[in-house]
Amino acid sequence: MQISVPLIDGFLADEYGKYAPADLMVADHPVKSFPIHITDAPAGTKSFALVFIDFDSTPVCGFTWIHWLAANIPATLTDIPADASRQLKTQFVQGKNSNAGRLVNGDPQIASGYVGPQPPDKAHDYTLTVYALDTVLPLENGYWLNDFLHAAEGHVLAKAKATIPSRA
Repeated sequence: MQISVPLIDGFLADEYGKYAPADLMVADHPVKSFPIHITDAPAGTKSFALVFIDFDSTPVCGFTWIHWLAANIPATLTDIPADASRQLKTQFVQGKNSNAGRLVNGDPQIASGYVGPQPPDKAHDYTLTVYALDTVLPLENGYWLNDFLHAAEGHVLAKAKATIPSRA
């Protein structure tokens, strides 16, 4: 399985991150998710899930920042369009991002679904992992990353990773 995300000059397009226009921001956070293209999913794939995280955030805030969790994406949706986090939110479930954590005290409007990169110190490399699963997982909106990892155990047919740089 392979995944691709369009980059501009080697970086995530501004509309999906820190430099998004005001109409694509909620509580000062970018909320328009980027498009994802999935190819060569294995036979038997019933759903996809994705995890979008920032390991480069650890020196800044002390932990890996979760930007987007989504699961039970239909196996037929191999071209996930831009803004799917908001426009297609009834077609799959989305988990809590790091704004939901007690250490962050984030705005509830941005505690679930996609919140884009906003690297404060330098360009960060974000990791997108897409999972092909042999089932639809017993998850509901607002699940946590650990809930996904436990539910997906034994159901992962394939996974693909992409590094997505975003500028500071």
